[in-house]
Amino acid sequence: MEFPSFLVTLLVVLSLFSLSTTTFAVVDTIRPSEILRDSNNTAILVSKQGTFGLGFFTPTATSSKNRYLGIWYNKITGNQTVVWVANRCEPIKDSSSSLTINNKGNLVLFSGQSNNRVLVWSTNSSKQAREPLVQLLDNGNLVLRDDKDSNTTKYLWESFDYPTDTMLPGMILGWDLKRGLNRRLSSWKNSDDPCHGDLTYGIELDEPDHIAPQLLIRNGSSILYREGPWRGVSFGGTSNYVSVFWKNSGYEFVHNKDEIYFTYNAQNKSLISRIFFSQTISYMRWVEEQQVWESYYRIPGDKCDIYGTCGANSKCTIMDDKPICQCLQGFEPKNQNNLSQGCMRNSFVSCNDKEKDVFYLTTELKVPETKYTWASKSMKLDECNAKCLSNCSCSAYGYNSNLDGSISDLAIGTECVLWFGDLFDTRNPKAPKETLVGSNGNSKVKKAVIIIAVILFVGLVLIGFYIYRRRCINGNSLYFWLEIILI
Repeated sequence: MEFPSFLVTLLVVLSLFSLSTTTFAVVDTIRPSEILRDSNNTAILVSKQGTFGLGFFTPTATSSKNRYLGIWYNKITGNQTVVWVANRCEPIKDSSSSLTINNKGNLVLFSGQSNNRVLVWSTNSSKQAREPLVQLLDNGNLVLRDDKDSNTTKYLWESFDYPTDTMLPGMILGWDLKRGLNRRLSSWKNSDDPCHGDLTYGIELDEPDHIAPQLLIRNGSSILYREGPWRGVSFGGTSNYVSVFWKNSGYEFVHNKDEIYFTYNAQNKSLISRIFFSQTISYMRWVEEQQVWESYYRIPGDKCDIYGTCGANSKCTIMDDKPICQCLQGFEPKNQNNLSQGCMRNSFVSCNDKEKDVFYLTTELKVPETKYTWASKSMKLDECNAKCLSNCSCSAYGYNSNLDGSISDLAIGTECVLWFGDLFDTRNPKAPKETLVGSNGNSKVKKAVIIIAVILFVGLVLIGFYIYRRRCINGNSLYFWLEIILI
């Protein structure tokens, strides 16, 4: 039996339409009835404004056929910039991938044909939606939500909770303490393998009260770079350039009993920017005219940014592009030939006689490592001072109240912080009186100040006596001497 030609044409059109809706979709959502397939580096989902695309890709630096599901900037052509990868360590060896929503409401990624499918990756929502919907947002966030829920920002799962090597505006880095979720960046293993590398960047918490959380870059378990606690406009220890970046980028730090995180938002919506983590943290913006990413600041920026370059109880200064190590006041080098080994006290502090130990003020240094600290949110300055003096193990204290209105490097929300053990980039270290310049002991500075004051006073008296003698002739001596004293 021969089919009419119009029926053949209709069947062809319908099959093409079906193929386009299941394989080459250019919408921003996936529903349970839909299956999206590998489309050869073309986005299978595109956010409403066309900013981001979701699809399958092979890293450009490799000749392998490994395929990954990722998100990239959809409007940047010829320079594919991937910002998130789903199956980081589970590459698919061919183009047989399929993406859909399963009967439990989770987004699932398979490899292989329908009769021999293998689960590669899936979301992990514990709550099942009545009508699950996956959507790619214009901020680059891939979200799973319930389409029946009137609150469209209530997500059951989101890719922003599982960042890879890129922080986008609106993304959160830090802790959800209720869920025990730590959002942090991790580098690719190399340029052709998006699996987790050795480098991580995120907020680490001090125990048990999380009063002074810090931003750290780690290489494995070793600290590579440390920023101090949040101080109102940026984290302590960051350069002025980065502080200005955060100030102009709607930077926000949240610290409460449920969450500890930081985020930033693009104030200039026309500017495409990101924070990219590879060997360094790079603050980057897209230059449309040149079709390149421009890195305008990196951390670590120099050798003094490298954690522990100068060892304990010392500070590092860059001079002629080289790190110079100097001991803090009251300390001396452990090894005169190698200052990177750190410094030790040049005299022991007293534990039993509080009158023999004093503090000196150190400025323009980021606060020390907060691993071994104690903090209070309500202690007064004199109480903070006394508490450190009364503890033999206390090396320094910091107080978060500047009379001149300037911003302290201590964590916002704290008043008094005590440090124990060795100090890295410290303020207010404790030392014996006789070792300190500017202490209440018989220091050289104090002697110099007294000598200068005596000389000035004697000079003033001599000048007064001279004028007094001159005016005695006119009978005005008493009144003029009173003028000198009052002045």
